[in-house]
Amino acid sequence: MARADSSHVETTPRRRRSSLAEDALNLPNLITFARILMIPLCLWFLQSNTPRGCFFSALVFTFAALTDALDGYLARKMGIVSVLGKFMDPLADKLIVMASLVWLVPLGRIPAWVVVLILGREITITGLRSVAASEGVVISAGSEGKTKTALQMVGIIAILVGFPYRLNYLGLVDLGVVDLAKVGRALVYLSLVFSVASAIDYVRLFGAAVEAKEEKRKKRRREAAEGLAVGPDESHDSSSVLPDEPS
Repeated sequence: MARADSSHVETTPRRRRSSLAEDALNLPNLITFARILMIPLCLWFLQSNTPRGCFFSALVFTFAALTDALDGYLARKMGIVSVLGKFMDPLADKLIVMASLVWLVPLGRIPAWVVVLILGREITITGLRSVAASEGVVISAGSEGKTKTALQMVGIIAILVGFPYRLNYLGLVDLGVVDLAKVGRALVYLSLVFSVASAIDYVRLFGAAVEAKEEKRKKRRREAAEGLAVGPDESHDSSSVLPDEPS
């Protein structure tokens, strides 16, 4: 009888978790790795410091920036968002931005202090994000950070081009000679305002989230001391995740 009953039991197959090697070989992550491999090519063209070389450097950087949106879209569309992708995607963005900025300093295209400020900001926010993750706190990116990124990307592309060009559209609209490097520097300087604003906002949200979590822990301790605690004890509280803070 038991054998007959077992023949009618339906089981739902579990979805096998993909391995790290499989994650590395999926299409979105391959695009991310390709973006990282574009960094040496971008810098090689830039090092020539010629109009042609700088143009191709800007072209490679632009293509890399476009693939940034593509890999995220494909990962969501194909349902293969992976831990590796979540780590590598922002890393690839920071690597190509910081490598390009550092390379532009000895060429006299951008002041060193600007690069130091941008690099310091990125290191600080990355460190805070790691601490927040270890505390189970999730802080969403604000609009200032997204504006900062857009201004930086467009500004760096203009600086990479680096030489004055006459902007003439089919002989109909002549804007004269435009120094794209100056335009790019202006955009990067403007991005510093949003960079500082987004950093201050992130630190504020981080402090508020950690303080709220600490208050929750203290409340549980008081309830435990009074014999009124319910649910998981303090040892499990560190794994809880707060909802995203408002941007």
